Amino acid sequence: MLVLIIAYLGGVLTILSPCILPVLPFVFARSDRPFKRNGLPMLLGMAITFAAVATLAALGGGWVIHANQYGRYVAMLVLAFLGLALLSTRVAEWISRPFVALGGRLTRQAGERDSIWASAGLGVATGLLWAPCAGPILGLLLTGAALNGASVQTTLLLLTYAAGAATSLGLALLLGGKVFALMKRSLGAGEWVRRGLGALVLCGVAAIALGLDTGLLTRVSLASTGGIEQKLLDAVRPAPVNAATVVKPGEPLPVEGELPSLAGATQWLNSPPLTAQSLRGKVVLVDFWTYSCINCLRSLPYVRGWADKYKDHGLVVIGVHAPEFAFEKDPANVAKAVKDLGVDYPVALDNNYAIWQGFNNQYWPAHYFIDAQGRIRHHHFGEGAYPESEDVIRRLLSEAGYKNLPGGYVSADHRGVEAADSGDATRSPETYVGYARARNFVSGRVAHDDAWNYRAPDALGTNQWSLDGRWNVHAENAQLLQAGGRIVYRFRGRDLHLVLGPASDGKPVRFRVTLDGKAPGADHGMDTDAGGNGVITGQRLYQLVRQANGSGERVFEITFLDPGVQAFAFTFG
Repeated sequence: MLVLIIAYLGGVLTILSPCILPVLPFVFARSDRPFKRNGLPMLLGMAITFAAVATLAALGGGWVIHANQYGRYVAMLVLAFLGLALLSTRVAEWISRPFVALGGRLTRQAGERDSIWASAGLGVATGLLWAPCAGPILGLLLTGAALNGASVQTTLLLLTYAAGAATSLGLALLLGGKVFALMKRSLGAGEWVRRGLGALVLCGVAAIALGLDTGLLTRVSLASTGGIEQKLLDAVRPAPVNAATVVKPGEPLPVEGELPSLAGATQWLNSPPLTAQSLRGKVVLVDFWTYSCINCLRSLPYVRGWADKYKDHGLVVIGVHAPEFAFEKDPANVAKAVKDLGVDYPVALDNNYAIWQGFNNQYWPAHYFIDAQGRIRHHHFGEGAYPESEDVIRRLLSEAGYKNLPGGYVSADHRGVEAADSGDATRSPETYVGYARARNFVSGRVAHDDAWNYRAPDALGTNQWSLDGRWNVHAENAQLLQAGGRIVYRFRGRDLHLVLGPASDGKPVRFRVTLDGKAPGADHGMDTDAGGNGVITGQRLYQLVRQANGSGERVFEITFLDPGVQAFAFTFG
């Protein structure tokens, strides 16, 4: 219920967002009609259509995107006709003739009753065109849809979000209808109001056709409402456990549940399949991770250390690899990463998120501590609190009767991408390159799943980024089609990482990195040299920058000397 309320409030907030501007003329075009027969059916059609398209887009793959793109073209044509009909009664008469036989006209002729179905049809067209800004709440809903798969809950959450938007638009429509009616009575300006609405409808169509709804207006919108949405989420969702909330020594560890089934694993590495029954008598640490997640990589040395330190004293560590990106579902990619990272404990591939859902997990990384009786006794989300987590392991081992446990704590002296972050609270946020969760993009409109020539602006604001060159932007990545393409990001942080991969043929891609227009020198990362040169040989996280002195704001630029690269997400430390 709480999630539904948040989804609804997220939808309501869209009325405050400039990205709603292109669809407002379509909504207000019929504001002078009875609300129940015109405004309400239109808003319902808009909400249902958006929820259906968003559900399919999150679950159905690229064919849905292409189908929806054609639907948008048809919708723009229909609504352009509506705008012309409002501008001219002659055009209205000409346009309405083909629709008489179908029972729905775009505008009401003298003496004709309003058609609920015609209003709903306009709502469907508006729903196909509506591209609400992917702020924190909508981004969370779409991510959850992709992770959890097709379900009634997925559609219900998206429909609730759309209902929130329809509610705020409905209130605006009711008030707007009264204002327009008053203008007609007091000024005798009904004809001019109608024509003005027609002009606004055409402007809305033009704005959408030019990509302003997903370009300039999106950037302005995220700046205006993103903070409100994030504060709303932070106020209600559970915060990751940290040192201040860890159970104190001497306090009993509560029972949080039973170890769920591990049968949903699609494959096991370093071990035959394990079951909850076979693990009885052992203390178990379940670590949810994915190999391109920087937070997971920074916590991995501790998990490895605990596995090595206590494996002969009753501890079994299980790494549940729950992929974030499609390439992380490839068992060969995971097997290589496991080997390269020195992970020798059992790893369950959770490609269908069955174990993830069994734990009702929401985080990477997430650590669950299970006692010898198969009961979950503690959990920790995110990085940090490593000594406290090791204390929990020791307590559960002692409870299980294991003695002569090794003392001290696993070393915190780690290097490379596994080193702790800088602790700079102002560092740039995780930034996705694919359009499904992209934020702060400033290269104009995004052509979904289609080739497009992008151009980087001359200057960027803090945390803004851009593409340059010919790219094909997909839901979770952008692929470069011609050599010489660039990505530019004005970031703040000690470290800059970028998840990258070569084209499907696996051919290496050369690249060169600059900071503020110069070679990085001593500020180069593990995967670049002092001249900024590097090669992409596999699909993984690449550390491109590690500033030697501090974590100040810099302009990062990466130029790809070969085509085919796939860029997924930036993370910072």
